[in-house]
Amino acid sequence: MKKRLSFNKGYTIQGFSKKVFHLHVHYEGDNDELYFRDYLRDHADIAKKYERLKLSLWKPYEHNRDAYTEKKTDFVKHYSDIARKAYPDRY
Repeated sequence: MKKRLSFNKGYTIQGFSKKVFHLHVHYEGDNDELYFRDYLRDHADIAKKYERLKLSLWKPYEHNRDAYTEKKTDFVKHYSDIARKAYPDRY
């Protein structure tokens, strides 16, 4: 798996700062987020499952971005892999 960097600002133990920022840095050709997005657009049932997952994680991890992201990782990776096979050479 390719390494990715994510920079987040505005998350504190006490809650959110006035402004919250996310910057995601990927290597060229690492288009998993685009494949995942496209797959969700084409598969409403999977998008609904993702929505339920995100809602279930919202309150427990509201102020812990790293844990929230980690809890979604297996789901996102699974459907990103399926999407890469479903849409070969899209990106």
